[in-house]
Amino acid sequence: MDPLLYNIYDNVMSWFFYFFGITFPIYALIGVIGIKGFLTITRYEKGDSFLYRLNPVTKIAMGLVVMTIAAIMIWWVGAILTVIGLGIYLTLKDGKRKFFLGLFLTISSIIGSAWGIATYTPYSILHYAFGNFNPVVVWVWPSYFSVMGYQHFLTLQGMEYGFQVAMRTTPIFLYSLILVMTTTPSQIVRALTKIKLPIEVIFSMVVAMRSLPRIFEAIDTSVKMQFLKGRGYGASKWKMPIYMLVGVFYAIVPTLIYLLRGAKYTQMSADTRAFRAYKDRSYLYDIKFSREDYIMLALFAIGIVLAIVATTMGYGRAVPYVGY
Repeated sequence: MDPLLYNIYDNVMSWFFYFFGITFPIYALIGVIGIKGFLTITRYEKGDSFLYRLNPVTKIAMGLVVMTIAAIMIWWVGAILTVIGLGIYLTLKDGKRKFFLGLFLTISSIIGSAWGIATYTPYSILHYAFGNFNPVVVWVWPSYFSVMGYQHFLTLQGMEYGFQVAMRTTPIFLYSLILVMTTTPSQIVRALTKIKLPIEVIFSMVVAMRSLPRIFEAIDTSVKMQFLKGRGYGASKWKMPIYMLVGVFYAIVPTLIYLLRGAKYTQMSADTRAFRAYKDRSYLYDIKFSREDYIMLALFAIGIVLAIVATTMGYGRAVPYVGY
C-alpha cells in the first residue's frame, strides 16, 4: 500500500476506534432510549406484580446482595445476574418497554465501560490479572493519543479485562433501578424509619429518588422548546441524535436552575412539616414484611453464603481474570 494512503487509513481507523467507545453508547442512549426512556425507568409507576408488594427494605437488600456477589465472584456470575435482572423487568408495569430500555442501557453501559477500561489499562495491571501472557495486539495508537492517557497498544487481553470489569458493574445499576420503579419515596421513608436508619440518610435517599425523574423532565421540556424554535429543522433521522445531544448540553443551565429552585421548595416543605423536630415519626399506614419478603431475604442469604463458599474454593478473585 502507498505510504500516504496507509497513513490516511491509519489515522481514520485510529479516530474510529477512539470515537467508537464514545459515540456508540451516546447514540444508543440518546437515539434509542431517549429522554422519555430515561424518564420511564427512573420514576415510580403503580403496578401489581410481586416486586411492587415487597417491602422497600427487601429491595434495597437485593441491590446490596447483587453488588456484593458481582464484586467477589467470577465475571460470568455478573453476566448471569444481568440476564436475570433484565428478565425481572418483564414483570414490571409496561414490562416489554422497560425490558428493551434496560437492554439498550445495558449494552451501551457494557460497551462504554469495557472500551474505556481496555484503552487505559496499563500492561502491569493485565499481567497482574492474567498472569504470564503473550499480549495479542489488535491496534497500535498513534503517539499523540498517549497525551490523552491511552495505552500505546490495544490488546485483546485489555478488551477482555474491560469486558469482565463491565460485567461486575452493569448488574448493580440495573437492580438499583428496580427500587426506583417499584417504590414510592414515602414507602421508603416508612420502611427505613422502622429499622432505625438515621432520618438524615433517609431524607437524602428520598430527595435523590424524587430529583432523578425531575432532571429528565426538565431536560425533556428544555430540549422540546429548542426543537420548537427550529433546532434540527430538516435534519435526517440519523442526525437527530446529534441535535438531541446538543440540545441536552444547552439544557444543563435551565435544568440546574430548576433543581435549585426545587431544593428551596423541598427545604420549605421539610421545615413546615417539622423535619427532625422529633426522633420518631408516626404513620397512618404501616409497611410490614410479608411472606414474599421473608422468602426473598432467605434467597439473598443463601446467595451470599454460596458466593463466599465459591470464592474460598477459587471461583472468585479480587480482580478479573481468565477463569472458569
